[in-house]
Parts: sequence; structure tokens; C-alpha cells
Amino acid sequence: MTPGGLRDFCLSFNAAVEDFPFSPEMSVFKVLGKLFALTRLDGRPLTVNLKCDPEDAIRLREEYEGLIVPGYHMNKRHWNTVTVDGDLPDRVLRELIEDSYDLVVAGLPRAERLRLDRP
Repeated sequence: MTPGGLRDFCLSFNAAVEDFPFSPEMSVFKVLGKLFALTRLDGRPLTVNLKCDPEDAIRLREEYEGLIVPGYHMNKRHWNTVTVDGDLPDRVLRELIEDSYDLVVAGLPRAERLRLDRP
């Protein structure tokens, strides 16, 4: 997946926005003010931090050793850093991004989830 493809996919979710609270180079993708993806789109290698269920995080790190590692500068129990421009299939990357978005949405108040059509 290209940097532009990563940005477009993250922005394809309901109410997703790109913000730059840390620096102009650090893209933060949020849903209703809550972070679900963090990346430097000009980074080499291109990586993205994504929220993950703790049990899935461990399994994914073992299955994709070196491509999925504990989240850099994040809570390593709940976040993974995923190498985008490696050997990870785009299908898997898309699923991980969607899972991150869904986990964040699940933590929102019910009224906000209903507005997003994700009860």
C-alpha cells in the first residue's frame, strides 16, 4: 500500500479525519476526536500504529514477525506498529486498520456510535 493509499483508506471510514497535533509530518487519523491510526506518510519504511485487541496483538506479532511489532511510543499491550511497505498483504493491512477503527468506535458513547451506524 502506498502512502496515499494508506491516507485514503484511513479517511474512508465514517467521521474519520486527519489531524497533525504532534508535527506537520505526523498524520493522526481520528474518529470523533479519538486516535485510531498514527503514521509518518513520508517515513521509510512506511509504518502505522494501530490499536489492537491485546490477545490479537500477541498472535499477530508472532504470525508476522518483524512486520508487526509492539506499538512504538504507545501502550504496547493495545497498540502495534505495522510495517506497511513490507511483505504484509494489503488485505491484512486493511483488516488491521478497520479493526483499529472499530475498537476505537466501540469505546465511544452509544449515542456517538449510533450516529456512525456502528452500534
